[in-house]
Amino acid sequence: MAIDRGEARLDGNACAGLLAEIFGQDLTAARGACAGCGAVGQIGAQHLYGYPTGPGAVLRCGSCHGVLLVVVDAGTRYRLGAQGLTWLEIQKRG
Repeated sequence: MAIDRGEARLDGNACAGLLAEIFGQDLTAARGACAGCGAVGQIGAQHLYGYPTGPGAVLRCGSCHGVLLVVVDAGTRYRLGAQGLTWLEIQKRG
């Protein structure tokens, strides 16, 4: 999969506020498994594209660069696609 190396890339920690707004808690320490290669890692350690300058965020696997999670700000709502995550493990609060 070709990735445009000229595009600004951040780590997943940069979208911590966006994900906290959607999920009601910090997800940067949450772990997930890539559906493409099986790599397991924290959301905050994955590669982030298109945020905050674009209409949303694209998180890609740090190992295979497959798309894990897409969040689009559609004005009055968010659209979320998690097609690249086999599972997501979120710490319980409290």
